[in-house]
Amino acid sequence: MAADTQRLYERIAQKLASGIAQGDYKVGQRLPSERELAQNFSVSRPTIREAIIALELDRLVEVRVGSGVYVINTEPPGGKAGATDIGPFELLEARRSIEGEACALAAARIDDSQLAELAALLNEMRTENEHDVMLSEDADRRFHEVIAAATQNSGIIAAVKMLWDARTRSPQSRSLSTKVRATGVKPRIDEHTAILKALRQRDADGAREAMRDHLTRVIDALLKATEVQELERARQQIAEQRKRYAASK
Repeated sequence: MAADTQRLYERIAQKLASGIAQGDYKVGQRLPSERELAQNFSVSRPTIREAIIALELDRLVEVRVGSGVYVINTEPPGGKAGATDIGPFELLEARRSIEGEACALAAARIDDSQLAELAALLNEMRTENEHDVMLSEDADRRFHEVIAAATQNSGIIAAVKMLWDARTRSPQSRSLSTKVRATGVKPRIDEHTAILKALRQRDADGAREAMRDHLTRVIDALLKATEVQELERARQQIAEQRKRYAASK
């Protein structure tokens, strides 16, 4: 992929990989904090998070919760970097824009049978959240696709399907999904209920707001679930605890 058409996180990942290969970051060394990297590269922290996921998949770094991100190899064990695709956070940003407007349009065009289908899918999510989160996630996708279908716009239907297909196809998105699933993140019933309520009321503005709020909260939940507590922060907490203990003597 040409440099000017590369995804932003790919460019950051390549710069970090080059630094690792050149010895700027040695095996066993901890990378600078996410905040520092974001400042150094003038990008957002979600972009840094995506770059780190790419480096993880190439087995160049290892994320140690409560400590940081450590270099484990100077080059990918397979000899070359693996395939990359749309990043999970940029994907959610795109979904928030496109599905927000799709939901607003659907509010004016959705029929009773589609509303009933959404209610059934919501119940399916609620049930499967207690049994099989992957089945719940599948119901989640179908919920969003029914809303896209309700727009009666083939371009929107195709765009929403493409974004969900990318979520399934992207190694970076799959890796993130595995991480957050392990922390207990599941489709949020209350947020989907708010979307359905606005659609039932044929409230375009409310539907747009409910969908955008839902996807904003998804982004926030994924960031929280994959947060790496930096070593400096842990050291600071230990130092504060020691001060409190010393003061209590």
